[in-house]
Amino acid sequence: MRNLFHRLLLLVSFAALLGPGGAVAASTGPRPPTREERARYPWLSAERSIRPLAEAIPPPSGYTRVALEEGSFGGWLRGLPLRPAGTPVRDFQGDNILAGDEDSLAAVAELDVGSANLQQCADSIIRLHAEWQWWRGQKERIAYRFTSGHLASWTRYAAGERARVTGSKVTWVRSGPVDGSRASFRAYLDLVFTYAGTLSLAAEKQRPGREDVRPGDFFVLGGSPGHVVLVLDVARNAHGERVALLGQGFTPAQDFHVLSPGGDGPWFSLEEDEVATPFWKPFPWSSLRRFQESVVGQPR
Repeated sequence: MRNLFHRLLLLVSFAALLGPGGAVAASTGPRPPTREERARYPWLSAERSIRPLAEAIPPPSGYTRVALEEGSFGGWLRGLPLRPAGTPVRDFQGDNILAGDEDSLAAVAELDVGSANLQQCADSIIRLHAEWQWWRGQKERIAYRFTSGHLASWTRYAAGERARVTGSKVTWVRSGPVDGSRASFRAYLDLVFTYAGTLSLAAEKQRPGREDVRPGDFFVLGGSPGHVVLVLDVARNAHGERVALLGQGFTPAQDFHVLSPGGDGPWFSLEEDEVATPFWKPFPWSSLRRFQESVVGQPR
């Protein structure tokens, strides 16, 4: 009888986790990252409490998240660790930028911003894309262009080469140690952050159409200043109408955060002629970009 009681209790407990249609309802409470999450997001500390994005932010009623390929950038972003609800956005010096209850703020990512004013809007997106490549073991594909158009690859940096920048001219010289560590990787990213920006991302050649928008794409208006927001997730209803979660870094360098249009929740409509966000002018669909799968072998 005692074993039977325990089995019934487990069944009742499992049933309580089921959402509509029998899908397992995700827990939204903060918790320590699992071992697998620390492998996927290697900057995480075991002592920090997180909420995976897909668990913390469900799609609106009547919407379902779009299907994604296993191991894709968009799938990786769905697990992006978030800090506890109500966390403010802080800059690289630790000063509050946005209050935790700001209407335009949905959540703050558990992602270090560094100690210098480098990891801004375009840099945050490059950082996330590079971290995804690092996790999936495609380190030879970690390569981004400076605003000048010159390619800066992680493999070159790890081999001890360093960029020598003179005006718009970039040459690579072997002047550093051979080092493929995480610390060296972060130094490489700081180099990219220094010389890349919204103009670099606006020059990306892959320009998906509005019907093809997917998690991992981004809207960018290049300039000085310019701005860029990352498509973190996309959901669709039975009528084919789509909504998206959008995230951004900003100036000064600050926590990457999930945006909200206010009102009924953090999801932005993708059915308008432009995508309006709280901190920048609306993004036209012509500003939609996608990272190339590989730019290695295209030096300049």
